[in-house]
Amino acid sequence: MTRTVNHWIGGKPAEGASGTFGPVTDPATGEVTTQVAFADRDEVDAAVAAAREASATWGTTSLAQRTAVLFRFRTLLDAHRDEIAALITAEHGKVHSDALGEVARGLEVVELACSIPGQLKGELSTEVSTRVDVASIRQPLGVVAGITPFNFPAMVPMWMFPIAIACGNTFVLKPSEKDPSAAMRVAELLSEAGLPDGVFNVVNGDRTAVDRLLEHPDVAAVSFVGSTPIARHIHTTASAHGKRVQALGGAKNHMLVLPDADLDAAADAAVSAAYGSAGERCMAISAVVAVGSVGDDLVARIKERAGKVRIGPGTDPESEMGPLITAAHRDKVASYVRGAAEDGCEVVLDGTGYTVEGHENGHWIGLSLLDRVPTTAKAYRDEIFGPVLCVLRVDTYEEGVALMNASPFGNGTAIFTRDGGAARRFQLEVQAGMVGVNVPIPVPVGYHSFGGWKDSLFGDHHIYGNDGTHFYTRGKVVTTRWPDPADAPAGVDLGFPRNH
Repeated sequence: MTRTVNHWIGGKPAEGASGTFGPVTDPATGEVTTQVAFADRDEVDAAVAAAREASATWGTTSLAQRTAVLFRFRTLLDAHRDEIAALITAEHGKVHSDALGEVARGLEVVELACSIPGQLKGELSTEVSTRVDVASIRQPLGVVAGITPFNFPAMVPMWMFPIAIACGNTFVLKPSEKDPSAAMRVAELLSEAGLPDGVFNVVNGDRTAVDRLLEHPDVAAVSFVGSTPIARHIHTTASAHGKRVQALGGAKNHMLVLPDADLDAAADAAVSAAYGSAGERCMAISAVVAVGSVGDDLVARIKERAGKVRIGPGTDPESEMGPLITAAHRDKVASYVRGAAEDGCEVVLDGTGYTVEGHENGHWIGLSLLDRVPTTAKAYRDEIFGPVLCVLRVDTYEEGVALMNASPFGNGTAIFTRDGGAARRFQLEVQAGMVGVNVPIPVPVGYHSFGGWKDSLFGDHHIYGNDGTHFYTRGKVVTTRWPDPADAPAGVDLGFPRNH
């Protein structure tokens, strides 16, 4: 029998009252292992109501008490990281080591949240005028929501809620319905750490739950990570309902390889960044731009390395890449490879039709490598979100940067070179939010901020880091004057106030 994942509302599990459920499969076998409750509007309203009630006291709870809870949560999360990674592997399909890495990166943001008092320090200016002081402080928004994708079911929520909660907000999470168990386990650990009931809530479901959060009058802000079309919908809809929004969209991350680059290092990086987690990463390198004469040699090295990648169940310690999340997504990814030659690409490796012995019903696909890809090809224009790497050829550095900047996406990018001057120039000229120099996946550490440009980000704030603190708080400026008893009455003055 399948297990059931329900909701987490008001500090305890809440059975799905709508009667609607969705399937959760094991991607390695194709078998339905779990059913997840889909929230209706009333269930979303119940979660928001619990968060609103908790907000009245959590927002005024001392920083010392808030961070004490987060320190305990951090300890519990560290102790249970292997268990959470196993839940991720069972529902997402990524290999266990990759899932452990996801939890570790989420822990970085939890640790940042533990140090939130330093980030929430206000500012004070004394004697800006005679016996007048001005202070700037930051206060929580109230109830905030997070809508997160399937590809990082533990890490991406932890990019959001630790900072939001540390700042004094309460949180409603709508995780992906494809792999919901990690979020529920996190909710249990937060409760065990002593987080008051209602501060963190989870509602599972589909667009019904999402749209209710976007329009709910008691939700002050929405954080989202996902595809560009949905990010645009999130931003437009939530903004129209007066909410603060950070919506991180899709990507087509490029890696520029200059003629002076270490080609072995570049090939290693391209394979790791393109095919890790089966390409289901918004920071995956999906387009390599080879400059000058390096193309043939680089493609040969990538092909040789890609052919040695071991594909299999995420539970197998020998596996380096697992299956895709669903059969439908696998078929969509395969369609880009099957149509590549017609679009003018040279198909160097075709991973379609790949299966794993003993797991023939899993959502398998092999590694695909496309060379001499024109910018008009669908495989280049779209975010594939699978293990397909496109190689484009250009003659010069300038042509490569122009090609990259012409992309509607601007999430992450990288350059491989030994030339410090070229690297510095690239940092300043490329139009992307995150840049790697000889680093293929430049995901910032927790105390910096993550976010892209152009169609990879809708809203003004990046996620976590200082941007996260500012997103989940609002500023207030307090001007104070305590007159000296010896002062003569100031009298009425209808002129504009001036400092003196």
